[in-house]
Amino acid sequence: MFRWIDNFLKLYQIPTDNTSIFGKIAELEARIEELERENVETTNAMYEIANSLEARIDILASEPYKLPFNTEKLR
Repeated sequence: MFRWIDNFLKLYQIPTDNTSIFGKIAELEARIEELERENVETTNAMYEIANSLEARIDILASEPYKLPFNTEKLR
């Protein structure tokens, strides 16, 4: 996102260490990229879980429902 700032500042030999505002921007950019990767991984894991649950529900739904022998107790 802000990598262009880093490249631009290097041309003019402006420091981008962790104590400068530009260094902080670079740190934040790196953290944002890391969080975006984690978000994608989490989303993929959630889709896998949802698909697995749906498959299990489909399996259970396809089995015939067995009523108890004495249905009078249900009323």
